[in-house]
Parts: sequence; C-alpha cells; structure tokens
Amino acid sequence: MLVVTELQTEPIRVSSYRCDAGPDAPPFAEMHEGHSVSYVRKGSFGCRTRGHAYELVAGSVLVGAPGDEYVCTHDHHLCGDECLAFHLSPGFVELIGGGRGTWQAGGLPPLPGLMVLGELAQAAVEGRSDLGVDEVGMCFAHRFVDLVEGREAPRPGAAPARDRRRAVDAAMWIAEGSHEDIGLERAAAEAGLSAFHFLRLFSQVLGVTPHQYLVRSRLRHAARLLADGDRPVTEIALDVGFADLSNFVRTFRRAAGVSPGDFRRAARGDRKILQDRLAALLDDERLIHSSTRKPSSCTTPSN
Repeated sequence: MLVVTELQTEPIRVSSYRCDAGPDAPPFAEMHEGHSVSYVRKGSFGCRTRGHAYELVAGSVLVGAPGDEYVCTHDHHLCGDECLAFHLSPGFVELIGGGRGTWQAGGLPPLPGLMVLGELAQAAVEGRSDLGVDEVGMCFAHRFVDLVEGREAPRPGAAPARDRRRAVDAAMWIAEGSHEDIGLERAAAEAGLSAFHFLRLFSQVLGVTPHQYLVRSRLRHAARLLADGDRPVTEIALDVGFADLSNFVRTFRRAAGVSPGDFRRAARGDRKILQDRLAALLDDERLIHSSTRKPSSCTTPSN
C-alpha cells in the first residue's frame, strides 16, 4: 500500500492510497483511527465491517468511524485500486454533524453528489484546479453527511452586513499578502472564524473560495508585471507566490488561454496572438451556432 499525504491542516488531512493487492492477498483486520470518508477513484475492492460486506467500485465511498474494525478483501476484484481519503478532526466532525449511524455507514455506492466532488478534489490535488484541496475535502465531507442524513443542501441566502464586510476585509487581506503562503486556516484565523465557517462565508459573499481568490490575486499581479516590465517569467512566478514555474505556467495558461510569454508579447502589441485566439473562437461551432446550443442542466434562470 502506497500512502501519500497530500495536505495536513488542523481540520482535515487528505491522503492518497494506492493498493496493489489482488485476489491472492490474505485479508487482515485494520482499525479506523478517526472519522474519515475515502473516495474510490480507480479499481475496486471489498470491505467487511460491523457484520456487513460492501463491494466498492470507482465512485464509491468507504466510511470510517473511530475504533471500528474493517477488513479489505480482493477475492473477486482485479488487482489495484486508488482512493482519496479525507481524515477529519473531532472538531470538524462536530461542526458538520452526523449521527452515529451516518459515520458507521461502512460503504456507500457511487452517488453523483459525491462523485463530482471527489473528482474535483483529485483535480485540486493534481493542480488542475485553483480550488484548495482542503476546501474541496471539507465540502465533500459536509455533502456526505447531508446525503446520508437526507438533509437538503442549504440554499445560499443574503449574508448579514457584518459578515459581508468580514468577507470583503478578508479578500483585501488576501490580495495584499497573496505573495505569501496563505492557507485556509491562516485566513480564517485572520477573520476570527473556524476554517469551515470562513470557507462558507467567503464563498457565499464573494462567489469564489479563499484559495481561488488567492490564486487569482497572484495571476492579477503576474499579469501586471508581465505587461509592464522585462523581468524573467520565473522571477515573476516566484515573486507573486507560485512555488515553481511549471505550476505558474499551467495556471496562467488555463486562466488566460495563452502562455505568460505570449501574454507579454500580446501586451506589447503582437496582435497575431490575439487574432489567433479570436480565430479559434470563431471556428468553434458552439459559438457560431449558439442559438442551437442546448441549455445546460445546471443552468437556472438566475444564472
């Protein structure tokens, strides 16, 4: 079993598990040390706990409660499975709730509401999203409790004026220090809130998560520096807060549609780059025949 800790914060620890056990592997008992929800990303395996047996395939969820024993089996499963596990602190579990039955659910079948968040969390782990791994992990755990307990996801309402000011102040603080390593816990402490409450408040008021705003603040500063000066791209990437050049280039290209170098050339009058982008858009059939596009199932009149 290969275990990689992707992120460690006070409310949540996120770990990747890769198991190569096959049908010939002897089963053995293990124990959950705390509350956890593990999203099965690839492969399949079986799990026996509390007198029940679960067959877990890609999209399923393995649920852990402190002190519960479980046995993973691979009798009729092909070799190899991968999970993304969210290990939760007692304080965070108390915050999101859930009765004993919820945390002793053992295993859940693939549920759309968790599958999309599980894949989103993996994208955050791999750097393919500007969401924070801890942000998505906490949303995954909270959504798990909602689904198992049959709770309706709360509709976002208008935040009180005091909370809106608190979110705006936090955003200004993040923008000011975006070149620093600002995690969710640090930003929440600055706002005087728990990490989960801060995440919910910030997202509700501003429409983006704190980590998304942090990354976008870095991109905004980088764009200014690229347009205004001749400093090397690597130097700009590190100065605005990115840990390495490849991460900066990947994130910038995803946001702007062009590399940092092309952006700099376009900012200095190289119209060909912008013309190429425009031509690509005009060649997009979805744009040309926009009237024939079917509305997204996620689109609401308010959107």
